[in-house]
This record gives sequence, C-alpha cells and structure tokens, in this order.
Amino acid sequence: MGKKIVVKMMVLLFLSAMMLTVSCAKKTVETDPSAGIENQGSQDGLSAEEIARQRALEEERLREEALRNAIAAEREKFENQDINFDYDSSELVPDARMVLKEKADFLTRNSGLTITIEGHCDERGTTEYNLALGEKRAMSAKRYLQDLGIAEFRMNTISYGEERPLVQGNDESAWSRNRRAHFVIR
Repeated sequence: MGKKIVVKMMVLLFLSAMMLTVSCAKKTVETDPSAGIENQGSQDGLSAEEIARQRALEEERLREEALRNAIAAEREKFENQDINFDYDSSELVPDARMVLKEKADFLTRNSGLTITIEGHCDERGTTEYNLALGEKRAMSAKRYLQDLGIAEFRMNTISYGEERPLVQGNDESAWSRNRRAHFVIR
C-alpha cells in the first residue's frame, strides 16, 4: 500500500509540474507595426506632439541626406566626364560641346565652385609639343565655358601633356581616350 501512495504522489507532482510549465510559458504579443512610434512614445511618456516633432526631424534628416547624396553624385559625374579631342587638335568636337554645356549648367547652379581644367595628350609627339597641345586643349574648354557664362576667375588650366595617361596602350583606342580635357573641382 505504501508503494501505491508513493506512485500516486509522484504522478500528482508530475502533473502539477507540467501544468505550471505550460501555464507559465512566454506568450508572444502581436502589435500593430504602424503604431510603432506611438507605442514607443506612450511607453516613453512622449506626447503626440513630441512624436510628431521626432517624425518631422527624422524626415528632414532623410531629405538632407538625400540632397547630400545627389550633390555628391553630381560632383562625381562632373569630375569623371572628360571631353575628348581629335588627333593633333584642340578644336572642340560636337560631343565635347554638349558635355561642356552640362558642365556650365552645373557650375551655374554651384556658383561658389572653382575648377581646374587639365589638358592631356596621347604619347605621340615630343614632350614639349604635347605640353603645348595640352594647354591649348584646356584653354579651348575654358574659352567655351566662358562663352557659356562661367567667369574666368573660377577656372584655372594646366597641361600634363602625355605624362598622365588615362589608359595604357599603343593603339588608337588608348590614344583617343588619352586626348582629353579633365575637370577637377577645387
């Protein structure tokens, strides 16, 4: 008889333990995701007005960040878009004129910026000849930008001749990419 009581007590303890475990299990509470800030605000003791002010500040921060990113992208495009020249020439080709018009628009919108126009050549010709031709190319771009309304004092020129090729190579493909004017915002 004593064994039966011990077994019954063990079963009773086991069932009691199981009920406690099940009843104390952590339950997930679902919340409305659209009420995220409001719920947090009420938990933090923020009023609806303070929550609205926080939202407005966050939206303003995001707008400013987007504007900074757009300006950075525009500056990068300005500096990474060269104009190219024909062999042994400083005359602007039609494509170069279109690019220079875009650059003039950018400079007009950003009137506080100054630039350096770098003249470059391919490797053919003497060092002295290429330095002179690079200067003519940079000056040609500068004069065209002046004609489009950009003040002369906002632009400097420099010639690197053949000293800073964009691409390496001894063929027309490489040479045509190296005959260029490059623009740097100072």
